[in-house]
Amino acid sequence: MIEHAGQSPFPRRHVHLDFHTGPAVPDVGSEFDGDLFVRAFRDAQVESVTVFAKCHHGHLYFATERPERHPNLVDGLDLLGQQIEALHGAGIRAPIYVSVQCDEYAANLHPEWVVLTPQLEQLRRVFTNIRPVTVEAFTAGWQILDMSSPYQEYLAAQVEEILSRFGPVDGMFFDMCWDQPSCSKWAMEGMRGAHLDPTDAAARSDYANSVALSYMERFSQLVEPNLTKGSPTGVWFNSRPRTALDRERRFLRHVEIEALPTGSWGYDYLPYIGRLVRHVGLPVLSQTGRFHRSWGDVASLKAPAALRYDCTRALTYGHACSVGDLLPATGKPGDAVYRLIAAAYEYVKACEPFVEAGSPVVDVALVADPALGDEPGPAMIGAVKLLQRLRQQFDVVPAGSSLDAYAVIVIPDSTLVSGALAAEIRSQVTADKAVIVAAAAVPATPEGDDLMAALGVRRAGVSPFSTVFFAPTPEGPLQPATSMPIRVHGESLLLEPLPGTQVLADMVNPFFERTYEHFSGHSYTPPGASSGYGAVFGRGRIFVLAVPLFAGVAEEANPEYERVLGACLERALPAPALRAGGPRHLETAVVQAGEATVVHLLSYLPSRLGYELDLVFDPFPLVDVDIEVRMRSVPRRVSQQPAGKELDWAYQGGYVTTKVTVLDGHTMVVLEP
Repeated sequence: MIEHAGQSPFPRRHVHLDFHTGPAVPDVGSEFDGDLFVRAFRDAQVESVTVFAKCHHGHLYFATERPERHPNLVDGLDLLGQQIEALHGAGIRAPIYVSVQCDEYAANLHPEWVVLTPQLEQLRRVFTNIRPVTVEAFTAGWQILDMSSPYQEYLAAQVEEILSRFGPVDGMFFDMCWDQPSCSKWAMEGMRGAHLDPTDAAARSDYANSVALSYMERFSQLVEPNLTKGSPTGVWFNSRPRTALDRERRFLRHVEIEALPTGSWGYDYLPYIGRLVRHVGLPVLSQTGRFHRSWGDVASLKAPAALRYDCTRALTYGHACSVGDLLPATGKPGDAVYRLIAAAYEYVKACEPFVEAGSPVVDVALVADPALGDEPGPAMIGAVKLLQRLRQQFDVVPAGSSLDAYAVIVIPDSTLVSGALAAEIRSQVTADKAVIVAAAAVPATPEGDDLMAALGVRRAGVSPFSTVFFAPTPEGPLQPATSMPIRVHGESLLLEPLPGTQVLADMVNPFFERTYEHFSGHSYTPPGASSGYGAVFGRGRIFVLAVPLFAGVAEEANPEYERVLGACLERALPAPALRAGGPRHLETAVVQAGEATVVHLLSYLPSRLGYELDLVFDPFPLVDVDIEVRMRSVPRRVSQQPAGKELDWAYQGGYVTTKVTVLDGHTMVVLEP
C-alpha cells in the first residue's frame, strides 16, 4: 500500500464492481454468498472493492423502503450491506458507488427532470466512446438527468439514506458527473438568476459547470463527516476533466483515472493523463477493465498479457491499480474473471516492495494547456510519444506551474504561451534553462513577439503552403539520414533568426499550393526552392520549431521528425536520467524509492489486430538491452526484480551500465547505493 502523510495506507490493488442491472432481469442476487463473494477478492490479492448502492437504471441494492429498490432483488436480501460486511470481515475496504446523471427509474417517473437540448428534446445517450453519443428515442440508451432540477434533491435523499445505513463508509464513488448544459425550466431560471444569457452556448456551459461544482461541494460535505476514520479514498466524482483537478481537489482525497485502453481511451491516454495528475499531490488509482473491449462487454475477458500490461503500466507512473468488473446478476463472482485478476495482482504485489513510497525521477517538463481538457490533441500526444520513445523522464505540467525543478522545458504547438506561462518561460531562458518551443504556441501579440525575441527569432508571417519541407543545414547538428527534404503537413510559421541564433534546418517550399484544379502527383506538390526561412532554430540550449513536428509524430510517426527532435533534446540534455537501447516501443520510468533507484522497463506492443482496435496478446521479449542509469555514486548492488537476479554492471562517468533481458514484458532494475 502507498503511505501518505496523515492518512492510512492507500490500497494498491482495487476492483471497481459495476452492476447496471435492468428491471427485467430476474432473480437478482439469488446466488449471493458472502463467503464465496469475499473469497474471490481475497484470493486475487485485492485490497479494496467499490461496491454498488445505485446503478444507471436507478435501482437500489440494499434493504430500503424506497420504491427504487430493484424489483427483482431477492426478498429480504441486503446485497450492499452483506457485500460490505463480507469485505470488511476480510480486511478489504468497500467504498460505495452511486450513479448520478444516469437514472432510468427517475427519468421514467419524472420525465420533466431529463435534460433538454436547445431543440427542447430530451437527451438520451450511449457511451461507446470517451464522449457520450446522443441517440434517438428508439435506440437503447441512458436518459440524462438535469442536476438543476428537483432530481438533485431526490439523489441527495438516496445518498443520505446510504450514509445513515452504512456509515461510516470507506468512500463514495459518484459516477457520470460531467458538466451537462440543459434548457429545462430549472436550468433556464438558474441562468437568468445568475445573469447569464440562456441563448448563449458558452453561458449554458458556464452554468453547467457551476451546477456541477455546487453539487460536488454539497455531496462532498455530506459524505466527509461519514467517512471511516483516516479513510484515504474519500469521495470521487467520476467523468470530470482531470485538467480541472487544481480547482476541484478541495473536494477530494484521491484521484481516479478511468482509462480502459480498448474502450476508446486507447493506449495513448494514460501516458498523458497519468503524468499530468502527478502534480496534484494526491494518491492516484488507475482503472482498466477485465473486459476484452469496454464496459458492457461483460461476456468477455481481456488477454492476460494485456491486463498485466495495464497494471504494470500504472505501477510505473506510481499509481495504484484498479480493474473494472461487472458482477453477474446472480451475485456470484466469475471464477475466470478472478483467476485473470489474481495473475496480474500477484505480480503487482511482488513488485510493490521495490517502489514503495517512490517518487519519479524527471528531467523534462512537458507543458500542457488545461483549457484543452483530457484530450489535448495531436501535438501534445506527439510530444508524449516522442519523449517516451527517446527514454526521456518527464512530467506533464499544467501551464502556470513553476518549472524551476526541470532541466528541460518542452512547449508543443497546442499549449498557449501567454500571461504567466510566457513570464515563466522568459524566466527559465534567463536562468539558462534548456527550452524547446513550437513557435505556433506563441501568439502574435506584442507580448508574444517579445518572447520570440528572447528565444532568438522574429516572426515574419505564416507560410501560405499547407505542406512544406525541412532540410537540415550542412553546418548544423541535425544531419539528415538522406539528402532529400522531408515533408511536414500543417500550418508552418515564417521565422527569421536574430543575431546569435543558428538555422538548424531550412524550410523548403513546394512548387505551388495543391488545389483541385492545379496539382501534381498523388498527394502533395513536390519540394521546390528554399523559402528563405528556417524550419528549426537553435541558440545555445534554446530550440524553436517553425513547423508542426510534434503533431507529425502523433499522426505519422515519421522517423525523420523524431530524429530531428531527438537531436535537439540530446543537445538540451546531454546527461539524461536514463539511456536505454531496445525497440522504439520500450517504455521506461525511473523512480527514487528510499535510497534505491529503480528503473522500470515495460515491453508490450499494442497492435491493430481488430478493426479499429489495438490489442495486446503477448509481451515483446527483450534480450541483452543496454541501459545506462545516472547515479551520483557507485552502487553496492544492481539487481533485476522481482525475479531477484543479480546483474553484472560497471560505473563510469556518473552512469551505471548494465544489460537486461526481459521475456515477460516488465522488469525493474534496482540500484542500491
